[in-house]
Amino acid sequence: MIYHQQPLRFVKDVVLRVTDLDTSLQFYKEYLGLSVFGRKENKVDLTADGKSALLSLEELGTPARKERERTGLYHLALLVPSRAALADVLNHLADKNIPVGSADHLVSESLYINDPDGNGIEIYADRSPSEWEWHNGGVIMGVDPLDFESLRHASEGNGDFEKLPEDTVLGHIHLHVSDLQEAEDFYTYGLGFSTVSRLGDRALFLADGNYHHHIGLNTWAGTGIPVASRETPGLESFTIVLPDKGTADQTVRRLKEFGAPVTEREGAVVTEDPSGNRIRLVV
Repeated sequence: MIYHQQPLRFVKDVVLRVTDLDTSLQFYKEYLGLSVFGRKENKVDLTADGKSALLSLEELGTPARKERERTGLYHLALLVPSRAALADVLNHLADKNIPVGSADHLVSESLYINDPDGNGIEIYADRSPSEWEWHNGGVIMGVDPLDFESLRHASEGNGDFEKLPEDTVLGHIHLHVSDLQEAEDFYTYGLGFSTVSRLGDRALFLADGNYHHHIGLNTWAGTGIPVASRETPGLESFTIVLPDKGTADQTVRRLKEFGAPVTEREGAVVTEDPSGNRIRLVV
């Protein structure tokens, strides 16, 4: 997990809006083995290690119907520490008869599920960085079929899945945006990430420190689409951890030059990308 710690920029602490907190909580506990780290009014923090929040669920007071063709979350991605751990998740989801999507991205192997509100979740394991191929400063990724049989037999456990490993982290976040170039400018110039891969002309991936990606952006829901209502299920916010105060000060200055909104709230700098995706910046 060397790509998700200082001195790199990385993503953590996703907050999701949900329609029914108890229903969502049951899903995340039963199918991913997460546990409650803290609960306050309409919000629950979930943890894998019992020491810090991995993601949070926030119940809407009067939820509106989830909208299609809007900016916001495509998926959040939980990175497990090994292929064996991913195999345990696959076998567990199969035992629970949960529909699972999948892909071999060359740099990683991934499973995809949706929570009760349709929020996308990826669970993945990285291949060794020594196996990643780079060309002209970009990492080569693909969307190949996953070898299910090979993965299923990679498990080292006894088949009794209890929870995600304690060292599971938020590996990346993938977002629907309305304008790909505008979003790329925001995340590169404003936040300091580097573009490391492109998938056609409608998706790209950004990272710090030669990771394959900390952030994905796409216009697959359409170009020029509106911002999702905050009264609907979806992404409320996510956090980007910056290396130090000097970097944070420079980032705030660049964001203001870019014209992005910048406020301070509860010890964090809060901003939004051009597609209305809310971001907390912390050191």
